[in-house]
Amino acid sequence: MKIAAVSKLKKCGHVWVVPSQSGAGKYSVSPDEQSPYCSCPDFETRGMTCKHIFAVRFVMQREQHADGSETITKSMTVTETVKRKTYPQQWPEYNAAQTNEKRHFQVLLRDLCSNLPEPKAAPGNQAIRLADAIFASVFKVYSTVSARRFMTDLSDAHAEGFLGKCPCYNSICKALENPELTPILTNLIIKAAMPLKAIETDFAVDSSGFSASKFVKWFDHKYGGVKQEHDWVKAHIVCGVKTHVVTAVEIHDKNANDCPLLPSLLGTTAKNFDVQGLSADKQYASRVNFDAIASHGADAFIMFKSNITGAAGGMFAKAFHFFSLYREEFLQSYHKRSNVESAFSMIKRKFGDSVRSKTETAMRNEVLCKILCHNICCLISAMYELGIEPKLLAS
Repeated sequence: MKIAAVSKLKKCGHVWVVPSQSGAGKYSVSPDEQSPYCSCPDFETRGMTCKHIFAVRFVMQREQHADGSETITKSMTVTETVKRKTYPQQWPEYNAAQTNEKRHFQVLLRDLCSNLPEPKAAPGNQAIRLADAIFASVFKVYSTVSARRFMTDLSDAHAEGFLGKCPCYNSICKALENPELTPILTNLIIKAAMPLKAIETDFAVDSSGFSASKFVKWFDHKYGGVKQEHDWVKAHIVCGVKTHVVTAVEIHDKNANDCPLLPSLLGTTAKNFDVQGLSADKQYASRVNFDAIASHGADAFIMFKSNITGAAGGMFAKAFHFFSLYREEFLQSYHKRSNVESAFSMIKRKFGDSVRSKTETAMRNEVLCKILCHNICCLISAMYELGIEPKLLAS
């Protein structure tokens, strides 16, 4: 009501232009009762009538006279009764998974590391085994404590037989600085997700950053001074929408564009999973990406920007026409995209949204360790809630 009263709403054909209350821009609004639409993030996320649509409807029902008085020709109901789908928590299974997670985590992590090929050590080199180095590094990230404080947990793991030799805390930090660990950790993430391939058929893609403890500086020519900000690592992932398990991950330059990385991430997922649908936000809307998704026999549910017309042709045009004509059906599948945001939230809330490492390689490996920890925890939850057997890891 406030937007309708104090803001200037402009009608352009069948579409209204409504300014944002925060002053951050304008939104395109279609107030149609059967299939309303607004380009604001609230409507794109929830798929429900937003305040901008209500504002346009108020303006449409209001006739303003020359003397400033108003006549309301039709009453409007502001409150909508919407029956939202809820997902009850399976508390007995959840409690069992959480209370036994640490024990299962060490067993599954040991199984993942058991078949790693050991590189040939130089004569006289007493370096720790690769399997022990990865086990210690990942378990340290899982603990969320510093390397020194982690030594008690590592000693207990050694006593239980989960690793052959208990390394010192400096060895764990040096292991994360090894660039050869990056492809190994990436492969372990994929391997840890494979037991859930019979469950996951719909996926979502997105990226998120993990801040570092070091700063980057630059000279700002506009303001004539040196500025600085936290350095950060950007992870691009594809995850299943049911269990939130990460099926593909890539870490590139922190300013790398998201859109060009979708085909390779999807290709990695399609090697092990039956991909039937992929959801993504509007930054992934390109003809190359729609063609890549179609090549795997999957349906693309990618949001379009407000200025898109579908003139690019091909699968891009077909997807745009489906988006335009069957908006409600599209949104039901598109909103599965929120699960990739949930996956990042789970990773950051449980294992931290920042990294302790200082070097570029170590920061990337630490983020990969966080994602591997997340996948193992997803597998443990599936063991209790879905009846997945841990022996599937052997496949």
